[in-house]
Amino acid sequence: MFSSVAHLARANPFNAPHLQLVHDGLTGPRGSPAGPPGPPRCSRNLAAAAVEEQYSCEYGSGRFFILCGLGGIISCGSTHTALVPLDLVKCRMQVDPQKYKGIFNGFSITLKEDGVRGLAKGWAPTFIGYSLQGLCKFGFYEVFKVLYSNVLGEENAYLWRTSLYLAASASAEFFADIALAPMEATKVRIQTQPGYANTLRDAAPKMYKEEGLKAFYKGVAPLWMRQIPYTMMKFACFERTVEALYKFVVPKPRSECSKPEQLVVTFVAGYIAGVFCAIVSHPADSVVSVLNKEKGSSASQVLKRLGFRGVWKGLFARIIMIGTLTALQWFIYDSVKVYFRLPRPPPPEMPESLKKKLGLTQ
Repeated sequence: MFSSVAHLARANPFNAPHLQLVHDGLTGPRGSPAGPPGPPRCSRNLAAAAVEEQYSCEYGSGRFFILCGLGGIISCGSTHTALVPLDLVKCRMQVDPQKYKGIFNGFSITLKEDGVRGLAKGWAPTFIGYSLQGLCKFGFYEVFKVLYSNVLGEENAYLWRTSLYLAASASAEFFADIALAPMEATKVRIQTQPGYANTLRDAAPKMYKEEGLKAFYKGVAPLWMRQIPYTMMKFACFERTVEALYKFVVPKPRSECSKPEQLVVTFVAGYIAGVFCAIVSHPADSVVSVLNKEKGSSASQVLKRLGFRGVWKGLFARIIMIGTLTALQWFIYDSVKVYFRLPRPPPPEMPESLKKKLGLTQ
């Protein structure tokens, strides 16, 4: 048992390149080869597949990026809309913790005051906003991952792959939040201000009339604070968790797994990543919810008023929501890739050129 824990600890996503080489058994403590190389393994990198498959397009092509963006629309738009009732209760717990004291209490009060239909408030801005966000989040992530990989080169892209995932996801989320901000502000106003408006058609014109464009973008900075760390964790943790699962948990190589088996690994890795995402991004999420409800407040004022305990209100509901959400999003996104026969690169392995430099191959 302890040896398994040690293996998983050494496989953490933030290993430095040298430590990763030691962990892989490829170098000794001082960078010398650990011993005579064993049988050569199949070389795989970020852009190469281990098994010959008939793909519908090339990895990194324009069609590939467009279909990845479509996968993002389907995965984010559908999952966020399905979880609108939980999101509504979570938002109300954040902006009025005296009234909504817990997740079950929040559901009970909402059903009593608004009925079953009240749980669907804000579904339209949620669907539109998060579909646009998914397009940019997943589509641009693939774009930036290829772009940064090309800049780094094959060897450095392998050695610094965690940093690559973090940089690519942060870049993608920057643009995704600009697309999301107007609909997020509208959704929060509908969900947390009873009597303000019940639909997107009512709320958006009213907000514009009262505050102009500022009403839709005043929450973009807190949104970056919430979403960029969330997305960095979502992608980097997912990528490295998949790598660890295939290395330490799944009893056979990915190339020998069926598509359904691969999708199960995707779902498990997505849920693990989602739990960490929820914790990392929750304080900023609390600030965004309160900020979009109130007029004339700034992020710093809201943060000061909420205090340390206040920003963690609703965390349990968010862990359930984000864990499920992230797992489903990765599952749907990967399923879309399977359906359209897109290249799905396996977990990366050391390039042959780096093995030769380390004296690991003849």
